[in-house]
Amino acid sequence: MHDLVIRGGTVVDGSGGKPFMADVAVDGGLISVVGTVSAAGREEIDAAGKIVIPGFVDIHTHYDGQATWDPEMAPSSWHGVTTVVMGNCGVGFAPARPDRHQWLIGLMEGVEDIPGTALAEGMSWDWESFPDYMAALEKLPRTIDVGCHVPHGAVRAYVMGERGARNEIPTEAEIAEMSRIVEEGLRAGALGFSTSRTVIHKSIDGELVPGTTATAEELIGIGRAMARVGHGVFEMASDLQPEWNEFGWMEALSKETGLPVTFAMLQSPLKAMHWTEQMASTRGANDNGANVVAQISLRGTGILMNWRGTVHPFRMRPSWQAIAELPWPEQYARLSDPAVKAQLLGEANLPPEHPDIAPLLMIVTGGWGMQFPLGDIPDYEPAPEESIAALASAQDRDPAEIAYDLLMADQGNGFIYLPLLNYADGNLDFVRDLLLNRDDIVISLSDGGAHCGTICDAASPTFLLQHWVRDRKRGTIPLELAVRRQCRDTALLYGLHDRGLVRPGYLADLNVIDLDTLALEKPYLAWDLPAGGRRLLQRARGYVATVKSGEVTFRNGELQPARPGKVIRGPQSEPLAIAAE
Repeated sequence: MHDLVIRGGTVVDGSGGKPFMADVAVDGGLISVVGTVSAAGREEIDAAGKIVIPGFVDIHTHYDGQATWDPEMAPSSWHGVTTVVMGNCGVGFAPARPDRHQWLIGLMEGVEDIPGTALAEGMSWDWESFPDYMAALEKLPRTIDVGCHVPHGAVRAYVMGERGARNEIPTEAEIAEMSRIVEEGLRAGALGFSTSRTVIHKSIDGELVPGTTATAEELIGIGRAMARVGHGVFEMASDLQPEWNEFGWMEALSKETGLPVTFAMLQSPLKAMHWTEQMASTRGANDNGANVVAQISLRGTGILMNWRGTVHPFRMRPSWQAIAELPWPEQYARLSDPAVKAQLLGEANLPPEHPDIAPLLMIVTGGWGMQFPLGDIPDYEPAPEESIAALASAQDRDPAEIAYDLLMADQGNGFIYLPLLNYADGNLDFVRDLLLNRDDIVISLSDGGAHCGTICDAASPTFLLQHWVRDRKRGTIPLELAVRRQCRDTALLYGLHDRGLVRPGYLADLNVIDLDTLALEKPYLAWDLPAGGRRLLQRARGYVATVKSGEVTFRNGELQPARPGKVIRGPQSEPLAIAAE
């Protein structure tokens, strides 16, 4: 008798091969049989008419704080994710001197829009070194596996104190000490190192993330420490300023160490390099013997604007600022008053506190051609004629009034979608081309656990199947390619050779999905983080079951008691095949 049998499903095994009908048996947390299973299972799942795929591996998340208190790891776990890698973009909570706790919280709050009060309430801080942090993570049972980067910001502040926080140039001794700490973290099981080199990443006090202006000597010195360990991904977010010669040092580092270097590749008005130039430079580096991988997002990296979210088009108007701190029932009552509406719509925006965010605020507060109604059935690839500007022109109305009415929908819980990045063309055609034709890209940038008041892209795996495989009118991608991209490709980049395939011997990380009914539900705001912290959440329909290490963690979207998730320590070996029953 097997521990679990999934019967009669269409297996999409993660290799990129064609789907096929098969049963899947599980024993001891591993897949034991893929084929015809005659023996019964102690537990069985009827997968007739459903697809059976590996668990999703999400490599770009920010659950560094949440992972210390939350066994469920929502919302990623709601979307078939069975493995996350966190600590991206140079921010995290280890190493941490006792007098730096609040500073690290402020850094994460500013960069990733995670409520500082929730982090302060939720984290125990029973660690100082990075190995201590990993040991602390192991104390909590969880639904999914978690892997870690060593974050540059925390390392720099730990070694250099205020000088590191202010992005001053380190001495050779300080580079050596940072390298030692990174090496220590990787030997303890970290999967990589991360850094941020973008000016939009700032602490809650407006300071750049430590390491933003680090020299090539500092970055390559840390890379050499990774090479001494023999594994690890060097992850980076960057504005790709030409004078920084990012591709020059990325290529040099990868060639010298033999390790992959991965960067956030976005179609962005904030990047000095056009996305086509970014991809051409990636190819050029790899043609010269490097291993540089572009992280791409599956949809417009955007802002969900709501009265109670982090931003909305009217946040800089005096009438809003006068009520910004009131409880929501009082705000809603004021906003429902026609006189207040007329006054607010007639006002000009106040100047921004920081001039460098003025261009972004102009888009948020008046970029009507880039803003779209989200609706009860979310549309993440809206056409230009669906923008607020186009609607206003067709209806001969003030676009600000249309925006106001959209936010007031559903008793003040309406959303406006602003795809700020990846949407300069008004569609996602360039993403499809990358998914279909490039072998130097990886699906990433979900930011699970972060940007709690602005986005909820942790739902990206569901969006991948619903939109890119099934519903997209401008051209889809094959199911088998989508599954490979989000399961096996993401796992292999981080050396996780034991997952991402439905084959005997591999981890029994599986999803059983009704692809016909799979659908994202409307996002919503919840105040369920510690200290009543706010976050955007989004659920999905169509997940019949999610299985982690052979145990069912979700059935029909409902959390089950099993907590088989673990902390990943270092690369995982390719399993030996298990003989069929």
